[in-house]
Amino acid sequence: MSQPPPPPNQPPQQPGFGPPQEPSEPQTPPAPATPPTPPAQPPQQPPAGPDLNKAPQPQPGYGYPQAPGTPPPAAPPTPPQGPGYGYPQQQPAGYGYPAQQPGPYGQPGPYGQPQQPGPYGQQPPYGYAQPTVPMQAQAGQPDGGRKVNAQVAIIVSAVVAIALIVGGGVWYANSSGKDDDKQTTAEGGDTKGGEGDGKEGGSGDGGATTGEAEEKAPAATGSKVLFQVPSPKVPKGVTTISIAGSWLTDSVYAKSGLSEITGYDRKSGTKKWTLDLPGPVCAATPHVTEDDKTAIVHKPAMPSKTDPQACTEVAVVDLAAGSKVWTKTAKSGTMPVSFNNVTIGGGTVAAGSTSGGAAWDLATGDERWAPKTSDSCYDAGYGGGAKLVAVRKCGSYDQRQLHIQNVDPKTGDVLAEYKMDEGIEYAAVVSTDPLVVAADVGDSAGDGSGISDFFSIDNKTGKLRARLSAPGDEFAARCDAIYKVENCTGVTVGNDRLYIATEEHDSGGDSYSQTNEVVAFDLATGKQTGQRADAGENYEIFPLRMDGPDVIAYKRPPYDKGGQVVSIDGESFKETILMENPSTEAVRDVESRMSPDYSEIQFGQGGLYMSSVYASDFTSREKEYSVIAFGTE
Repeated sequence: MSQPPPPPNQPPQQPGFGPPQEPSEPQTPPAPATPPTPPAQPPQQPPAGPDLNKAPQPQPGYGYPQAPGTPPPAAPPTPPQGPGYGYPQQQPAGYGYPAQQPGPYGQPGPYGQPQQPGPYGQQPPYGYAQPTVPMQAQAGQPDGGRKVNAQVAIIVSAVVAIALIVGGGVWYANSSGKDDDKQTTAEGGDTKGGEGDGKEGGSGDGGATTGEAEEKAPAATGSKVLFQVPSPKVPKGVTTISIAGSWLTDSVYAKSGLSEITGYDRKSGTKKWTLDLPGPVCAATPHVTEDDKTAIVHKPAMPSKTDPQACTEVAVVDLAAGSKVWTKTAKSGTMPVSFNNVTIGGGTVAAGSTSGGAAWDLATGDERWAPKTSDSCYDAGYGGGAKLVAVRKCGSYDQRQLHIQNVDPKTGDVLAEYKMDEGIEYAAVVSTDPLVVAADVGDSAGDGSGISDFFSIDNKTGKLRARLSAPGDEFAARCDAIYKVENCTGVTVGNDRLYIATEEHDSGGDSYSQTNEVVAFDLATGKQTGQRADAGENYEIFPLRMDGPDVIAYKRPPYDKGGQVVSIDGESFKETILMENPSTEAVRDVESRMSPDYSEIQFGQGGLYMSSVYASDFTSREKEYSVIAFGTE
C-alpha cells in the first residue's frame, strides 16, 4: 500500500484565525511505496497465516502519542508492476494506476485523493495511456468552541483504523468465515446511492439496513463495453489535474472533466448535458440526494504554471438538469478558505479543511453554521449520509486529540462526542449510521492505508461499542483520513456489520495463484462473524457498497480474464454473479488499469462504470481513457 498523500498546494491563510499552524505540523507525508507484486514462485512451504478470529485488542493503551518529526521527502513516481492479479510481472503498469501511489485513502476511489504535488503545485501524473477498445466486445467548551447539547451527559471518544499490505504467501488456513471517443465506502441516509437504501450510486451508510436487494442477476451475465470517454488533455505547462467525482442516477452517469461535469446516458454514453465550471473539481461527495443533487468543491479558475489556484468554491449540482444550484465560499479572517473535503447530511452541505469549515442549507445555499475555531481546535472534515459527523482536531501536534462528533446538521450543535486517545493524528468516517471510524493507531499500519483499527461508536451517547482490530498485513481496506475524511475503499457497512477485504495471499496447495476474501465483523462485539466470501483463483475481491442486506463487490481479474461484479448474501454469504466482463485483450487492458484502490467504481441497474481521478500530460500510448462502462443485456 502507498503512503499518505501530502497536503494539496494551497495559498497561505490569514494568520491569527483558525486552527493552529504549528511549524511542527507535518506538511509532507512519507514517500509512497510501490505496491507488492505477485511472487514469481510460491514459497517453499506456506507460512502460518493470521488468525482472523482473534478478539480485538484491549481498549486501554491504544493511540499512544506519536513522536513528532519531519517526514522524508517524497520519492519520484514509481508505477506498479502489473495491472492484474496473476498477470505476468513484466507487464508494464497502465492507465488507472497513479504513477505515484496516492495514500492512505489512496484511492482515486470514488472521489480522488491529493497526491504529491508536482511542478507548479499540481498533483503527479495519474496513470498511462490505453489502447482502443472495441465497442461491442462481448463477455467554553473543552473542544474549543462547539457547544455540546445539554442532554448529553457523558462524552466519550473513538476512532478506527484498518489495513496493511500482506506480502505474498499468507495462508488463511483457519479463516472463519476481489469506444473511441469511478467509494465504495459507507455513507447514505438522506442520500441515495447509499448502502442503507440499496440504491446504486455512491456509497452509503448502511447502518439500519432497510428494504430488499435491488440488483438482480440477468439471464445472461456476460457484458459488453457500453462506451468509453477519452482522457482530457491538460493545459500546456500543467502536469496533472484532478478529475475526481462520478455519480449514478436512474438515467445518468455523470463524470468530472478538466473544468466541467458531463452527464452521459447510462447505456449509450451519449452526452445528455455538460455543466461548465471555471476550474477543476478538487473534491466531491459520493452522496446523491433523492432528487439527484450532489456537492463538489472546485477551483475558481484553471490552474497555470504561475498560479495553481486554491479550492475555494463549494457548489451544489443538479445531476438531473445538469445545472449548478448555487456556489458559495467562506473566509478565515480575511482569506478565503481552501477546502479539502465536502459532504451532504441532513439537508446540509458541510465542507472542511485545516484552514476552516462551513455549512450551508442544501436547498438554498444559506449559511447554517460555521465551526468555531480557536488556538487549539478546528474541524478537519465531515462524514455525511444518514447523519453528519465531524472529525475535530484539538491540541498541539505532539498532544493531538481527535473528537468524533455527531452534530445537528441544522445548527452544528454536538449531539454526542467520542474523544480519542491522544496521539492518533487522523481518522476517517466509514459510516455515520451506525457510526464507524477508522484510524491508524500509533502508526502501526505502516503502509499508508490509514487503518490499523476500526471503532464502532454509539452515535446517540458517544460511547465506544467495540474496537475492531484490522492489522494491515491481514486486511486490504484503506482510508484517506488526512484530507477526504469519508473516503475509504475495500470496506463497507450494513446489517450492523463491517465487511472488509482481506489482503491477497497464496491460494494454497500446489497452485501458484493468489486470492483474497471478504469477511464480516460484528459492530456490537468487534469480533468476526465467521462469514467469508472467496474471490477465487487469481481474482481479488473488493466490497463496493450495500444493496439492502447484501454486499455488492467487484472482482479484479487475472491477466487473461475479465472482471466480475457479484452480490454477496448478507446472511449466507452466497455469491451471485451479476456481471462478467469480456476477456478480450483490448478490453482487459483498459479494465485492468482501473484499480479499485485508485479509481472510481460505480455499479447499478446492470451497469458498471469505472473511471480515473486524474488527467495528466504523461502518456505512453496514443489513446487514454478516463471512463469505461460495461453493461449486460
